[in-house]
Amino acid sequence: MTTALPTESDFKRIFIEQTPLLDVRAPLEFEAGAFPNSLNIALLNNEERHLVGIKYKQAGQDAAIALGYELVDEPKKQERLAKWQQFFINHPQGMLYCFRGGLRSRLSQAMLAHEVGITVPRLTGGYKAMRRFLINTLESESRRANFIVLGGRTGSGKTELIQTLPQILDLEGIANHKGSAFGQEIDPQPSQIDIDHQIAIQLLRLAANSLHNAILLEDEGAKIGARRLPQSLWESMQNAPLIILQAPIEQRIARVFNDYIVLKRQKLTHRLANEETVFKQQHDELIQSLSQIQRRLGDERYRGYRSLASEGLNEFFEKNSPDKLNLLICKMLKEYYDPMYDYQISKKTARIQFSGEAEAIRSWLAQSLV
Repeated sequence: MTTALPTESDFKRIFIEQTPLLDVRAPLEFEAGAFPNSLNIALLNNEERHLVGIKYKQAGQDAAIALGYELVDEPKKQERLAKWQQFFINHPQGMLYCFRGGLRSRLSQAMLAHEVGITVPRLTGGYKAMRRFLINTLESESRRANFIVLGGRTGSGKTELIQTLPQILDLEGIANHKGSAFGQEIDPQPSQIDIDHQIAIQLLRLAANSLHNAILLEDEGAKIGARRLPQSLWESMQNAPLIILQAPIEQRIARVFNDYIVLKRQKLTHRLANEETVFKQQHDELIQSLSQIQRRLGDERYRGYRSLASEGLNEFFEKNSPDKLNLLICKMLKEYYDPMYDYQISKKTARIQFSGEAEAIRSWLAQSLV
């Protein structure tokens, strides 16, 4: 009866068009890895799936199905059906999937068709097949794409510039991290699987919609926060042409202060109960970030930076004075980040195609990418 219901396997079109997807896997499966255009409304919750899995191993598929119907009684079934129905009312072009495109998605599809009267496609091979497609896409597009890497010292405005340009891959945006020891955002980073999926989908869409072949992305290390860049992408970045964004030290200090102090305070204020809690959270994060680079700083310099950080944040909250924090930022740029950057860029000089401030970079890109 369910074999006549439609299936879909054009994963490329699904991801390019951002087709809404209903994921009927258990929440634990969804949390481990999913797709950015999907919503999880499970056929079986975590406990139900666990029990059905045990029954399947002990007594086979028929017994597992029988237990599933027993666990998902009529009220539960109607509740889940109503949520699915609303999803497809909101997204009539949507599709559904489970892990392998097997029993759970077939049952969900049949329930929608026969009890609600909504016929929707299920994805052939389910999550597993779509993930394999994205892994292959990530590998092939990372090797094929024509990347241009944007470098520059800390605070030069690389992310700010990239976000104003059309043909980009915003790796820090995807990873939800600014890429340094101080780059942690309020919300946690996505899972490694979700980041890999998002990068693959972005590359797929860029290839489909590109006015030209070049894709601009920011120079990154092999890791952004706690997440790794896909090896094939990172290797391609190491061989790509490099352009360097320059900015005066005063602008860099102001940008770092705004991005890492002012905006962080604003974000925390929206989340936390009071100013005292905001201060404690921001102070703890700042000191924790400093501790991550303590070995590289050395004990004496670390203690000096830590003292400036504590005093400076306290003065910023109590007197709205940025002076000590700006002094800290200036010292860290000149004494730590700039020497480290200069050493790293000295190994990449053969790849440098252009250096200049933001407007000069824009002009160069406009002329070079015609």
